[in-house]
Amino acid sequence: MAKKKRLTYKDAGLDLNLYDQAMSRLPALMQKTHTPRVLDLPGGFAGLFRLGRSRKFSRNYDDPVLVSGTDGVGTKLKVAALAGVYETIGIDLVAMSVNDCLCLGAEPLFFLDYVALPRDDPDRIAHIVAGVCSGCEEAGCALLGGETAVMPDLYEAGDFDLAGFCVGVVERKQIIDGQRIKPGDLLLGLESSGLHSNGYSLVRKAVFEAGKLGINDQVAELGQTVGQALLTPTRIYVRPVLNLLQRKRSRSVIGGMAHITGGGLAGNLERILPVGARAEIDRTTWGIPPVFGWIEGLGNIDREEMFRVFNMGIGFVLVVRERAIDDLQDRLSELGVPSHCIGRVVAGERGVAYLN
Repeated sequence: MAKKKRLTYKDAGLDLNLYDQAMSRLPALMQKTHTPRVLDLPGGFAGLFRLGRSRKFSRNYDDPVLVSGTDGVGTKLKVAALAGVYETIGIDLVAMSVNDCLCLGAEPLFFLDYVALPRDDPDRIAHIVAGVCSGCEEAGCALLGGETAVMPDLYEAGDFDLAGFCVGVVERKQIIDGQRIKPGDLLLGLESSGLHSNGYSLVRKAVFEAGKLGINDQVAELGQTVGQALLTPTRIYVRPVLNLLQRKRSRSVIGGMAHITGGGLAGNLERILPVGARAEIDRTTWGIPPVFGWIEGLGNIDREEMFRVFNMGIGFVLVVRERAIDDLQDRLSELGVPSHCIGRVVAGERGVAYLN
């Protein structure tokens, strides 16, 4: 009788030696993101983070309210896998959650990530987490921990998945929830860096199916390859917007903020409008970046559908008092963020209307 083979974890698709190799590379990456509030806990099962008052903290809070957000990057993951480029997708992951928390006026404190793959791949994991760390550094928050899951029977070769979780803090009396928005306010739109991380199921259908393009094909009108155009990371608005909010005169004139993700300008602005306030957006007030026209043409997509799915060049909106808009725009320009007055709030049925 033949001797029965002894199964190992490696036979099931997970090589513990490779897993340990991957995990050993992450602490050094994470350490770069740690702020003075992080308490070191080598080998711990969770992360520790101080919220109390201290002279070494840049900001302290009297009545702190924790703000949390979670998100992924959708099927932009498929584009990253096609291109074999994994650093920028980590920036996207951070941006999606920290920008959401920022809408309430919150300072991001720490971030957690979840990475799932079909097999151990130390290099790919390191590139992904390096991108997450870059995003955290840009947002000023700590990568406090995370989870890496290897699941060979759940994912096909080349697949992977990401999820991110942000926790921020804001003084209770300084929460920005849109309730102070009123008719006469103006809409200050902050430029996006491009597609950001929404609508990629439609993007892939337009580019790879309708347009029959490959990931490394050159796009003359963009001066980039397909992969470069589609993998431009999401802009993180945390530092410039918090800079505004730290100035009392600026904070007092900002009534609401919206991160423009799935659902476009109308879908996201409506979420913060109080009853009796209607936003009117003038689509002639900013230049729509060429990447959107390129996708629109490849897929023969209706312009209204484009505005319903994509940010169309405006990634974040501040609803501000009219008297303050010039000052805010000047300050944002100094901080490297171009902005445009894209409309106003009027009295009427709660909702968003496009002009022109």
